[in-house]
Amino acid sequence: MAAINGGSNILDPSNAARSTLKLENTEKRDTLITIEKRYQKRWQESGVFNAMAPTTAEIPLGSLSKDLHRRHPKYFGSFAFPYMNGTLHAGHSFTASKVEYAAGFARMQGKRVLFPLGFHCTGMPIKACADKLTEDVRKFGKNFENYKEEEPVDGEDNIPAPTQAETKEDITKFTSKKSKAAAKTVKLKYQFQIMIALGIPKEEIHKFADANYWLEYFPPLCKRDLNNFGARIDWRRSFTTTDANPYYDTFVRWQMHRLKELNKIQYGSRYTIYSPKDGQPCMDHDRTEGEGVGPQEYTALKLKVKEWAPQAAEALQGKIPDSASVYFVPATLRPETMYGQTCCFVGPDIRYGVFKVSEIEYFVVTKRAAWNMAFQNILHKDSDFPRNADELTPVLELTGESVVGTLVNAPLSVHTEGVRILPMETVSPTKGTGVVTSVPSDSPDDYATVMDLAKKAEYYGIKKEWAELEILPIVETPSYGNLTAPFLVKKMKINSPKDTKLLAGAKELAYKEGYFKGTMLVGDFKGEAVEAAKPKVKAQLLQNGDAFEYAEPSGHVVSRSADECVVAYLGQWFLNYGENDPAWRDQVLEYVRNGLETYSSETKNGFEKNLEWLNRWACARTYGLGSKLPWEPKFLVESLSDSTIYMAYYTIAHLLHSDVFGTKPGLLSIQPSQMTDEVWDYVFCHGEINNSLLQSSGISKADLETMRRDFEYWYPLDQRVSGKDLIPNHLTFLLYIHAALFPREHWPRAVRANGHLMLNGEKMSKSTGNFLTLHDAVTKYGADATRIALADAGDGVEDANFEEAVANQIILRMYTLKEWCEDILKDTSLRTDPSSASDTLWDKLFLNEMCTLVHQAHAHYITTDYKVALKSALYDFTSARDVYREACLAASTPMSQGHIRTYITLQALLITPIAPHWADYIYQEVLEFKTTIQNALWPEMPRPDPSLTAIYEYVRTTSSAITSAEGQQIKRKQKGKATNYDLELPKRLTIYIATSFPSWQTKYIDLVQSFHAKASLEDKALNAEVGRMGESKKAMPFVQSLKRRLQNGENANNVFERKLPFEEVEVLGQMLRGLRKTVGKCKGVEIVAVEGEEEKKVGRIVKCEGEGVGKVDEERALLGAAEMAMPGAPTFFFENV
Repeated sequence: MAAINGGSNILDPSNAARSTLKLENTEKRDTLITIEKRYQKRWQESGVFNAMAPTTAEIPLGSLSKDLHRRHPKYFGSFAFPYMNGTLHAGHSFTASKVEYAAGFARMQGKRVLFPLGFHCTGMPIKACADKLTEDVRKFGKNFENYKEEEPVDGEDNIPAPTQAETKEDITKFTSKKSKAAAKTVKLKYQFQIMIALGIPKEEIHKFADANYWLEYFPPLCKRDLNNFGARIDWRRSFTTTDANPYYDTFVRWQMHRLKELNKIQYGSRYTIYSPKDGQPCMDHDRTEGEGVGPQEYTALKLKVKEWAPQAAEALQGKIPDSASVYFVPATLRPETMYGQTCCFVGPDIRYGVFKVSEIEYFVVTKRAAWNMAFQNILHKDSDFPRNADELTPVLELTGESVVGTLVNAPLSVHTEGVRILPMETVSPTKGTGVVTSVPSDSPDDYATVMDLAKKAEYYGIKKEWAELEILPIVETPSYGNLTAPFLVKKMKINSPKDTKLLAGAKELAYKEGYFKGTMLVGDFKGEAVEAAKPKVKAQLLQNGDAFEYAEPSGHVVSRSADECVVAYLGQWFLNYGENDPAWRDQVLEYVRNGLETYSSETKNGFEKNLEWLNRWACARTYGLGSKLPWEPKFLVESLSDSTIYMAYYTIAHLLHSDVFGTKPGLLSIQPSQMTDEVWDYVFCHGEINNSLLQSSGISKADLETMRRDFEYWYPLDQRVSGKDLIPNHLTFLLYIHAALFPREHWPRAVRANGHLMLNGEKMSKSTGNFLTLHDAVTKYGADATRIALADAGDGVEDANFEEAVANQIILRMYTLKEWCEDILKDTSLRTDPSSASDTLWDKLFLNEMCTLVHQAHAHYITTDYKVALKSALYDFTSARDVYREACLAASTPMSQGHIRTYITLQALLITPIAPHWADYIYQEVLEFKTTIQNALWPEMPRPDPSLTAIYEYVRTTSSAITSAEGQQIKRKQKGKATNYDLELPKRLTIYIATSFPSWQTKYIDLVQSFHAKASLEDKALNAEVGRMGESKKAMPFVQSLKRRLQNGENANNVFERKLPFEEVEVLGQMLRGLRKTVGKCKGVEIVAVEGEEEKKVGRIVKCEGEGVGKVDEERALLGAAEMAMPGAPTFFFENV
């Protein structure tokens, strides 16, 4: 077995996380994890997350859904069920966390909450890997004991199989990139090696040769990891897809039947991405490379050879009949410009094949292009497609160089005598046919090349006149005239075909201008807009036999079976999305624009753009796992077509079966055979119960009504969360199929798309060792620290970032907070007076700030902004406690026991959606509540008092300003600069407060008042007006302070009359003792009121404390700092005493 394990560490599963943070001293983490395990066990045993709809006895069936949901509010959320070919990684958990937080918050709103999860197994990935393992077992034995380690070959040209570090968590995906490490290492050439590298015990690997074993192995691991994460999932509703679950199979068959009846599923021939090896279409989820890539359709021109170049003529001698016609076949996206052909390009170093089309017709193209044509009824005239490229053999191979000079007839070209085949070094052999027709009037690349050829004819071995055919105007444009390419090449100073970046820009400009604004100058459609003439020119070419339609993948596509895909034109069943059913498309588009909550403009725009281009989608295949297409069982329903409305299945799954495979009946003891199409119709609110339904199904009326009640209660889906990469397929399909099968009131209410998850600021990658599975993350940091770090990672559609340092810091924060909560409630020094009349200013400010943060956190949870919700619910909440604790300590006043208990209770409640384990421990074991916090409601708190909010802000900003000023002096000294006082000697702090506002503020008050009257305090307009008035340096802070006070709910009259909502002197008096302790070497503090008119101001001590201070009412000389003081914005001065 040593050979299996190899001589390197590439088969070590831990290698994928080698670059992640290493933890030491895990005692605090282990304590928190012990608590988490205890509460996870309690939650699962109690079934606290098992959601139940109101029974028909509580509310009769047939009640309006609005009334039902008003009396019993609900939340139904889900994320895309994971594919069962591997375990969940941190990216899965990031998406799941958004539903998880929403579910937790919805419970606190008093809603019944349903968060279910199934297991996706449909498609070819599992089957493809199972088949590979079957071959591995055949070759090497049950435990691969006959495998001999292959010697690494340095510099080998073959692309290596991925190393363990390169293999993604999805173990059916392969990479074709050749890393430096892979060049000199044992290769993971075989599927069994990949399984070992992912931690599958080698004695179990042979079991995975049975595709069904994957369905047994991975779902329990998924459930384990999410339970360890603390997910609020109702596992009774779980299921596997495919016909492995006969109940779900009936649901999929019903769905397909109804879509076909509605003419949403049709049969016809169309272009599709196709795997020759698999012998079937290769859709997005069947690919390891090229997700989202579709067919690119071209017009393939037939340029008939009139006279061969000598070298080519000699090579062809006797190889094809003299009577046969040979065509060079360029593929173009611009058939309307073919009137301007002056030559045809080939790559001089590219090898071309002469392929037989019929007894009298041959094509010259690259073998790659011919391979695509073989699946499009061009080279093969039936649907018996080849499986291997060896089946496609050219009559002869020619180099591009050998055909240069050949004379060909170019259809539509004004040069009817023919054009020459010329060399072009930038022709790509992997795009199009490798043959490029030249239209230098409208293609900047072509113009630059023919100019270069004419200039260096001798160098290229051609006759100069071949490259100097007249360039005639074909299209008139408003911006570039009637010779677009020459105009742009000269304007952009493009000097040669090697100026590729400039040429790419010029090409884009030329195409857009010509297509959208151009007018035809020649041909049968002269005078027509190019946009209108283009399809007519194409149709004319096709009708005359001068061209044919050709397609190829618009990018590189590799199937799960490691097969490079082509485009095939074949008959298939497809969902008629897009322009062919405009009413259906427009119905969905209107809902996206006017009904669907998308949380961001980026998500909405993504839907709109996708709906504009998405077209027919193949919904059946012949290979893989899945449900059989009901009317043609040789086909299986495709993986993105059986997973569009399964959220509806969640609503009744627990009633049908009690295990994921449907082998055990559910709460209603219904058999799969009883779930006929007519039963599904009734359940999903189509039609009513009748005798025929009761007799044909054998299901009782009560059971039918129970299923219908569960569906009508939980539907519609309130929130769908998925990665943004699913907008182009799954999420758009979700909307399409709901629109087809359900009334509008049952369409999904919201779709929340999130970005990808980075790890420590970098892309997650096994090849760099920067990778975490969900299991790894929870094992390493615990559930709550992982959950908090995920909430902190971000909320938008841009990529988020999971910082391990944050998760590690959270362990210490939550442990320390737990310890403090436990200890403080035992502290006998706390004040126990229950009367609020005894509250100090600091008590009042603390309570008011907690009210503020409770309302802030609530608002952020509502808008699903979890990063800022976390800030209010945890970081700012503990900060408010710290401010209270320090203020009481400075004032030598014990904290209030009642307020501390309120704080701990609120802290547990506010963090419950994000960190439920910690919260439940505090709630039950520290605060000694008798029920789980999972059933607790969001706290009802009064609105914050604006005057107390203003005091809190005043205290915070004043204290911060004083300590910051002292810090600046310390920094000056450290840099060797002069300071305003001796830092080593005792000092006095003088605080200047103003008793009246300066006169210059009046006009700015009037300005803010006018904006406020129009209910518009928008920053941009307001700030622009302040800048126009010419005193922005001093005016802007004042204007912003007014705006803040208004936004905090302060009475507008008080704000505009310039009345502070508190007594400044009294508040500062409460702060004196604390400031003395906070400021270093501070012997005393004076509060000096600045009184009098602008030119006659005097200072008077109004409060003081400590040594080296004057007496109350004693006058003080005003120093420079006093001039800047304003009511609510004191200034201060340090001096040695």
